[in-house]
Amino acid sequence: MSEKKDFYEKAKKQMGLSERILAAIPGFRGYKEKELRRESDRLIRNHLYRRLSVAKSDLKDVFQKMSDRRLFDVLTSMDRLVAKFDRVAEKVNHASYGYTGFFNIVKVREASLDRMIDFDNQLVDDVLKIVDEVDAFKSEVMKQEPGKAKERIQHLVETLEAFEETFDRRGEVILGVS
Repeated sequence: MSEKKDFYEKAKKQMGLSERILAAIPGFRGYKEKELRRESDRLIRNHLYRRLSVAKSDLKDVFQKMSDRRLFDVLTSMDRLVAKFDRVAEKVNHASYGYTGFFNIVKVREASLDRMIDFDNQLVDDVLKIVDEVDAFKSEVMKQEPGKAKERIQHLVETLEAFEETFDRRGEVILGVS
């Protein structure tokens, strides 16, 4: 919760003089506050995306090292894992910003945007766990200790699938039905 407030409050403090003057106008103020919330959430999701992308790059290095060592029994699983990382990272990167059309029945209000920010903030810990697991796996393989590669790959697949399932509930959280 404090991280959400930090992002949002930091964004409010960084508004220029003309933006603060415009924010004093009643109709514009609500619009500007929604935009600040959306921008705060975008920053969080960009952070998640960058971390997942770095982990995917590390997995590609692991894949290359395993290929060089001719560990053919795990290459297919590694290829699938890298593809899954790519798909999940892009899902995070292209997720909704909380906009709805003017005539939509369901409107995204400030409370919904706050739920979206809170939800995405909670995902930061999940992504950090995934990144730590990838780092440990890469370290083992680079030290020429790929003995537990099959178990590591399977565990990463399960962890990534759990993260994706959680992320897929994001739309329900935004609408307040979850």
